[in-house]
Amino acid sequence: MHLPSFQRIWALFVARNHEFFRDKAAFGWNFAFPFLLIVGIGLVFNHKDLQHFKVGVFPVSSDAVELAETTIPKPFYESEHLTFIPMASYKEGERKLSHHKIDLLLDATSRNHTYWINDSSPSGALAEKIFIASFLAADEVADKQLIEGEQIRYIDWLFPGILAMNMMFSALWGVGYVVVRYRKNGTLKRLKATPLTAFEYLTAQMLSRIFLLMFTLLIVWLGADLIFNFQVQGSYLLLAFIFLLGGLNLSSIGLILAARGTSEEFTSGVLNFISLPMMFLSEVWFSLEGSPRWVLMLSDLFPLTHLLRAARMVMSEAATLRQVQWECAILLFSTLIFLSIAAKIFSWNE
Repeated sequence: MHLPSFQRIWALFVARNHEFFRDKAAFGWNFAFPFLLIVGIGLVFNHKDLQHFKVGVFPVSSDAVELAETTIPKPFYESEHLTFIPMASYKEGERKLSHHKIDLLLDATSRNHTYWINDSSPSGALAEKIFIASFLAADEVADKQLIEGEQIRYIDWLFPGILAMNMMFSALWGVGYVVVRYRKNGTLKRLKATPLTAFEYLTAQMLSRIFLLMFTLLIVWLGADLIFNFQVQGSYLLLAFIFLLGGLNLSSIGLILAARGTSEEFTSGVLNFISLPMMFLSEVWFSLEGSPRWVLMLSDLFPLTHLLRAARMVMSEAATLRQVQWECAILLFSTLIFLSIAAKIFSWNE
């Protein structure tokens, strides 16, 4: 039995560390990424707790709710962890309440303190308890109402987000990271000696990833649907088309990352830098209703936002292709732009 050689272990330890520190891109990115992530999250959630209940108030035509001029009890609007969002009408508030964008809806002029909740919203139930508790001292009773029509369950709202998030990670890592690894281990250099062109190679990579994405999506959907029986108000065909466009778009972003570079660590950092903000700011887990305008504008830059917006409209509102044409057009045209950039800068060697 041979004892381990600490000399060989030390030699490999030193060699690996030299490899890391000599890769300036990866070395710098390992410091830059957490710093940029902390700064970004700090700017978005500055002075806010993550658990904030969103209360819609109607009718309010301005950008802010003048709470002192409403019939809302003072103990309630002075409570912490509440964000009051102006709604122009009851219809607007009802739609956002049913889609889990707000947790509670209040009539600003009601003497009976009428409020609406979505019975399937866990946050709505907690916001309701805070609202009712504000009447204890005054010995009053609020008038509870449920939203009209079929209520959208939270799982129905969340499910497209989980599918899209899985698609994003699979597309970015399955294309961007893998191609960089092929370049690093010399596979691309050998392919360059064949009649294969860069366009053919990139097209095959993207089509393969799209096939796997849609196949995974189908299997996950069927399996989860057996348990939760998801409600889809619109067309399944349109829903598949939207996810296909989304998958193409996210894969084309992965191709841009794959076009250059030989460092897996650097590529990993860039992929995290793209995917994490997109996951937090594309309404995968929670609604951005009531967020600052610049956050909403930033969110609109991400393809995942448009993919999710269109998918939820089809699932919850029975939206047609015409009603989601803007989201589809953004996904399609940005895909063409990303593919053009990837084909332009692609290199077999570096």
